[in-house]
Amino acid sequence: MSVKFYKPYTPSMRNRSGLDFSVLSKCPPESSLLSLNHRSKGRNNCGRITVRHHGGGHKRRYRKIDFHRNKFNTPGEVVSIEYDPNRNANISLIHYVDGEKRYILHPQALNIGDFICSEKKISNSSSLIQPGNSFPLKLIPLGTYVHNVEFFPGKGGQLIRAAGTTAKILAKEKNVVVLRLSSKEIRIFQENCRATIGRVSNADYYTVKLGKAGRKRWLGIRPTVRGSAMNPVDHPHGGGEGRCPIGHARPLTPWGKVALGKKTRKQKKKSDLFILRSRV
Repeated sequence: MSVKFYKPYTPSMRNRSGLDFSVLSKCPPESSLLSLNHRSKGRNNCGRITVRHHGGGHKRRYRKIDFHRNKFNTPGEVVSIEYDPNRNANISLIHYVDGEKRYILHPQALNIGDFICSEKKISNSSSLIQPGNSFPLKLIPLGTYVHNVEFFPGKGGQLIRAAGTTAKILAKEKNVVVLRLSSKEIRIFQENCRATIGRVSNADYYTVKLGKAGRKRWLGIRPTVRGSAMNPVDHPHGGGEGRCPIGHARPLTPWGKVALGKKTRKQKKKSDLFILRSRV
């Protein structure tokens, strides 16, 4: 999807840009794959705010996405490419030959009318290594770009699902496969973990400028107040006369912990065994 710009006929339109949705199908979403989407608005079961800056926004319905890709040995046709309000990537509606319908993350270079499949083994690798097809990592050639990668076999894809992201297969050894993730982290995966060929669509999403505060509210994001504009009882940066410094050696969170650059990953996490090089 390309980015479109607007003429500056109002202040909010001067720096505004948006996505060109002309490449998407002009059809309603598949009703059988929709469900209610109750959003907590950042509140817990007692109604207290536990996550700040969440709330409001346009009402949404959840699209059930097939992250498992466990429809084996059954080809499916791409019928439409649709917008999903719950994620920044586009989704594709697949009609399988046995009549079942599923949504998948739409990869780049996959067009309406193309056929995809999910296999347990590859008979002719040259014809099946195409965007949208799903295989275990052990069957995918080295140097291939993949997305929707599983952490554990059969659990469904949990990694590389955001718009424009991809992982590259670097090496295979014994029963493990080495991938370089989009964060530049190099990580080991079990060879039976499944992945989908190609790069996730809508890579231009991150170049969009909202242009005004209202568009932020439509997305369900509430305003963020600077700590220095608060009172001392509300934030460690608060108080003082006029535009004074924060009065600390480094910025702090509202709860007094170090902010901006503090490493939050546990020092002795079990999954460190699978990380060959940490993300930059």
